[in-house]
Amino acid sequence: MKITIDPEPQGAERRRFPRFELMAGYSPLKLRLLENEVFDIDGFGYDISEGGLRFEADRGIEPGTTIAMQIMLPTMHNSGTGPGRAVFVFANVVWIEDEDEPGPVKMAAVFTRFARAGDRERLLGELRTGRYRRAA
Repeated sequence: MKITIDPEPQGAERRRFPRFELMAGYSPLKLRLLENEVFDIDGFGYDISEGGLRFEADRGIEPGTTIAMQIMLPTMHNSGTGPGRAVFVFANVVWIEDEDEPGPVKMAAVFTRFARAGDRERLLGELRTGRYRRAA
């Protein structure tokens, strides 16, 4: 007799961190492969959490690739220059949609670490402002 245990009840949240929607076109990203010294790939975020980001970029990045990301949330644009203007993370790309379609390529990445002291706190503080809706 085979017994199957459902690891989570129906409708349970499987994500470790809550996700928040980003306004389309207002959350620019800069990305780079680790072997590059400059952020040479442009993109936009769709939703974000403490643990990762769903985004689009000018070109596809193979799942499993480690990247560096500069994330600009909409209200961070008003904070002038300096370290508060962006959040920097290292991340692993975990999926990519069909990159043969014309236009930007949709992907998702899991954050592996925040690059600078204060980046995690800056992101969490921004998400706690109440300006962002929870993503489905």
